Amino acid sequence: MPGRLTPRSPRTAFRPGRLRAAALGTALATVLVPALSACGGDASTAGGGATLKWASSYFPTHWDPVVGGSGAQFRELALVYASLTRTDATGKAVPDLAKSWEYNTKGDQITFHLRPGLTFSDGTPVDATAVKAAIVRAQKQKNSALFGDLTSIKSVDADGLDAVLHLSQVDYQIPQLLGERVLQIASPKAAASPTKLDQNPVGAGPFTVTQLVPGTKVLLKKNPDYWDAKNIHIDNVELTSAPDAATVVSGLQTGVYNFADIAPSQAEAAKKAGLDVFVQPGFNANNISLNVNKAPFNNAKVVDAVRYAINRQEFVDKLTFGYGSATNQPFPKGYVAYDPQSANDYAYDPAKSKQLLSEAGYRAGQIKLVLVIPAEDPQAEVVQAQLAKVGITVDIKVDKNWATPFFAKDLTLSLYGTTGRDSAAQTLTAHFGPNGPLNLSSPYEPSGFEAAIAKVRQTPLDSPDYTKVLQAATRAGLESKALVFTYSSPNLIAKSKSISALPKNPAHIDWTGVTIGTN
Repeated sequence: MPGRLTPRSPRTAFRPGRLRAAALGTALATVLVPALSACGGDASTAGGGATLKWASSYFPTHWDPVVGGSGAQFRELALVYASLTRTDATGKAVPDLAKSWEYNTKGDQITFHLRPGLTFSDGTPVDATAVKAAIVRAQKQKNSALFGDLTSIKSVDADGLDAVLHLSQVDYQIPQLLGERVLQIASPKAAASPTKLDQNPVGAGPFTVTQLVPGTKVLLKKNPDYWDAKNIHIDNVELTSAPDAATVVSGLQTGVYNFADIAPSQAEAAKKAGLDVFVQPGFNANNISLNVNKAPFNNAKVVDAVRYAINRQEFVDKLTFGYGSATNQPFPKGYVAYDPQSANDYAYDPAKSKQLLSEAGYRAGQIKLVLVIPAEDPQAEVVQAQLAKVGITVDIKVDKNWATPFFAKDLTLSLYGTTGRDSAAQTLTAHFGPNGPLNLSSPYEPSGFEAAIAKVRQTPLDSPDYTKVLQAATRAGLESKALVFTYSSPNLIAKSKSISALPKNPAHIDWTGVTIGTN
């Protein structure tokens, strides 16, 4: 569902969900547990055992994975929920709840074989019936954030531990798609009441919830029945909604937390404080969203004028503190879907921008735009200053309810960015497809994109042609006049040295093999 995707700012993300979380917490606190005080120390709490104390800027607004969607909070939900697949350090889909899978000859049917003997934390079997229930719920639940990601799945047959997915088209992206971001699987028994599930999450992941305070804090313990429990060495998790960014590093220093996502501006202070700064690779990319259905962007020359007016390196220099890089596409350089042939398209050229505006019939100062964003953001000021240099006036409007007009495609100009998808094809369709939630110009799509993305889906991931076909789809998508990409940046995490190194799985936080000792 469009309104559930998580946008990103120079730190990590615009966080309209944080605003909703406070109200939700007030409404539900009386029916849930009381707030819990933070514990000092590094490796354990009064309950004993290795304890992860995580201060999260993405504290989940919802614990129903169908509602929470595939925004940044999927990392926190992955503490509780497992998926059919997950990704390895190369970004490739590998087994999770499903031990294996295979396609039919035509490529329009895939069968997932589940691991035997698994249960959800409420004792319900993890079987094909549970997989079917999760997919159907994600497709049909009214407040689902995921139905737009599952359009290739026509129906599901459940046969014991075999879930057979019948597809509406040849689509070899399904194993890549159905991982932690898009199909975290809840107990069908618990999900019979989605509202209760939102307050009391029940999954088959590495941890189970013992106490939950909406929008504030969650306590979890290791799930002994998790399929890979032998490689989970953390006994307890205290997940807390991060306070003001300025206090996170001091909280890590004093032991209130031992793990937290941080802004690039905090990285140097964290290092000086003796903390480890973990650079997590990701698919993050920020953009300026234009609506070609509204003036002045219904004039292609004005769109191109904006493209040439953007100095991407300035975003990197001012906002990422050395951790980001300029990009004109929805993928960071080096990722399989990044198209080298498009790397230098629309390079910064303010003189050409002014010329195009003149050719479009606009004098300097004649175009006045309103840039709508959900919260104060230095990105907006950079955009404002850069467009002013070519004669376009931009007024910045902060609207905490920004998501409603953005996803209704009512805005003319805004900012956005995402954590991407494990399926590059899904990232592309979200940005460039006619129904793409990140396409402010829907139902517009660039010519040739539909055929290019269909070819990606029809190409097996292990085909020698896959990279070429995928990059061609990126190139076709970049013909879109609805988005101007600016920069990408990794996720930054500061942690106590007592926490061992984390697997560098792109965009994911994987606790497999991670240990917590003492400093």
